[in-house]
Amino acid sequence: MTAAPEQAVVPEKQIVRPYGDTTGDGMVQVSFTLPLPHDKRAEGAAIQLAGKMGIDPAMLVHARPMGDGFTFFVVYGRVNHLVDTSVVRVVERDFPLLSAKEVNAVVKRQLRRKLSVVGACIGTDAHTVGIDAILNVKGIAGDKGLEYYRELRVSNLGAQVSVPDLVAAARAEQADAVLVSQVVTQRDAHLHNTREMSAAFREAWPAGKRPLLIVGGPRFDEAMTAELGVDRIFGRGTTPGEVASYLVHTLITSRRAATV
Repeated sequence: MTAAPEQAVVPEKQIVRPYGDTTGDGMVQVSFTLPLPHDKRAEGAAIQLAGKMGIDPAMLVHARPMGDGFTFFVVYGRVNHLVDTSVVRVVERDFPLLSAKEVNAVVKRQLRRKLSVVGACIGTDAHTVGIDAILNVKGIAGDKGLEYYRELRVSNLGAQVSVPDLVAAARAEQADAVLVSQVVTQRDAHLHNTREMSAAFREAWPAGKRPLLIVGGPRFDEAMTAELGVDRIFGRGTTPGEVASYLVHTLITSRRAATV
């Protein structure tokens, strides 16, 4: 299928191609590692792989050895694929974004107690930057973390927390919500850990009584909530304010509306 017929059928603003040097030129840059020592044969293999990916012509712009027997490549070239934005499906924010003052007011007025949040990195994951950015007072990029909210009680368990310990802490803190950050993704560790965690909470709490389960990390697909057994997935760029607003909307506003 050529570009011209599609342009004629679908409004132009819905069809996009990659941009490199000029609008619509289809130029892309990709990087990857091959398990080959850096030599001419390895460079030829990288070009061949890029060609099979639909990059034509493919230009090798960078190659560097990555330890013994591995080479990192950057390839630049043109693709002919089009993207129809009218069929792109994403998880949109379906709750209002509140200020810290508004979050505190709703919790105090309607919940009439502190909203309890427990957070951790589970399994062998020791990367606490994400969970700290959401929970710690300093937050990220000027958006203060949940510890800043006076009507939220936050317990940050830190890194490498086992699932049984997380369940125990959530019970001890009478958690309304459990936030889990997963950065380590080798062999889909983030998916395995999340499934283990959600199963443990289903077993430990009666139906409809368990805390809200929220996971976040750079490699999660936000549409996989049902598959992973959690209530919400937050991806890259999530702010503490978004998380706080979601907690208020889901735990207080929506439940209150459902009982009216």
